[in-house]
Amino acid sequence: MQPLSGLTVVAVEQAVAAPFATRQLADLGARVIKIERPDGGDFARGYDATVKGLSSYFVWLNRSKESLTLDLKRPEAAGVIARLLARADVFIENLAPGAAGRLGLSPATITSQHPRLIACRVTGYGSSGPYASKKAYDLLVQSEVGLVDVTGIPEHPAKVGISIADIAAGMYAYSGILTALIARATHGRGAVVEVSLFDALSEWMGAPDYFTFYGGRPPGRTGTHHAGIAPYGSYPTGNGRVYFGIQNAREWTRFCREVLEQPELENDPRFRTNPDRVANRAALDAAIAVVFTQLKAADVLARLDAAGIANARQNPITAFRGHPQRTSRDRWRDIESPSGPLQALVPPVDIAGVEPVMGAVPALGQHTDAILGELGFDDDTIGAWRREGTI
Repeated sequence: MQPLSGLTVVAVEQAVAAPFATRQLADLGARVIKIERPDGGDFARGYDATVKGLSSYFVWLNRSKESLTLDLKRPEAAGVIARLLARADVFIENLAPGAAGRLGLSPATITSQHPRLIACRVTGYGSSGPYASKKAYDLLVQSEVGLVDVTGIPEHPAKVGISIADIAAGMYAYSGILTALIARATHGRGAVVEVSLFDALSEWMGAPDYFTFYGGRPPGRTGTHHAGIAPYGSYPTGNGRVYFGIQNAREWTRFCREVLEQPELENDPRFRTNPDRVANRAALDAAIAVVFTQLKAADVLARLDAAGIANARQNPITAFRGHPQRTSRDRWRDIESPSGPLQALVPPVDIAGVEPVMGAVPALGQHTDAILGELGFDDDTIGAWRREGTI
């Protein structure tokens, strides 16, 4: 028995944030019915065609779901939605601002009709405030919360290389839905859950915000280095770069004595405490480079390991799938897709005795006829809707 077996989720979703949340639910056994536009579906299907002709984003976010094509603007759609919601436990949407309300799918409307339903809305900036009607994409939210201002190097700000605002919002939507399901099991009532990309990523900006507000200055852009800890980051060796970080005085002592083999640096006034080392980062980096550039990366890593100091190699993305920590622990599964078998990564949370659901990536509208038949619509109706473009 999967943990969420028997739960039904109806998703009017697109792009990343809501699909990320619902895929987590599907991983745990929930039935996720994904409603897509008949004329192309979730626009993430067209982001790229790199996975045997499929979009890398869509493959990542939509396995184990059922695809139902339905033009929500047509009057016939209301009857389909009503029958779906009558059987559903969760409804989630991340449409453009105001779109759900115009379609009669606002949380207040559908929870008044279905009191046990958990209605989750994922927005860009929230449903109130001066930005409520603004469209929000990942880069734009990274910019608005100040993440771009602390990412990159001093001369050039940069965005995070993954859709971090969408992922943050998706994870909070997922945890919010699970919380509401637990609460419903206690008192029998559904709930309205709202998560915005802006609020989700704002939460993740807590440390730089406190640093700036109470410290009187922003942490600054330091590339691969840490703005408030030194040494911590990427350092050159004789044949590549290594990453490591010092977290406390004990590690600093061992680093000086066992890695650099320069015990006199331990009590150098420029480097005695972490604030001293941050203030004198350039001189510290130069002292480290003198030693590291005379050694191969493997030798530096060996010294760091022997001293008990956390470290890592600079791996290219091309090494992602073959990483020994992943392959040795059997973290890949084969899944089906419209383009044939694909490899998918096992979800990161391991629950003893539970094998995650690793179902197929659906073709657009693949389950439309079956779902409509299940809801009681006959073949003639389904055929007519298809000819008219309703499905």
